Amino acid sequence: MPHLEAVNTPLNRADVWNVNNVHCLAQYQILAEAEPDLLVRVLNLFALQFLTPEQVNVQRMDDLLSIDLVMGGLSWHRAQVIAEKLRNLISVCSVNLQNTDTAWAEPAQAAG
Repeated sequence: MPHLEAVNTPLNRADVWNVNNVHCLAQYQILAEAEPDLLVRVLNLFALQFLTPEQVNVQRMDDLLSIDLVMGGLSWHRAQVIAEKLRNLISVCSVNLQNTDTAWAEPAQAAG
């Protein structure tokens, strides 16, 4: 029977969900077909992670829903993962994600 050998394990990946990561204010702009359960499915992606949006604005335009959602307290990576999950929902046509913290900082840097 062979002797046990030490196993070299790779270094741990950075924990992208770690609360110590820099948080941002993410703004989601979602365009989707106006289905009765769509808003619930969108909000459920956040609820499953115990997240409550800071602001939600929904407008129906004929057969489409325009959803603007602002969520704080996310790392940018986590916000992007949620955006991908939103894109995978049936009836969702497009998802635009912006880091509003960066959007506010860029004009100030350009002026300086």
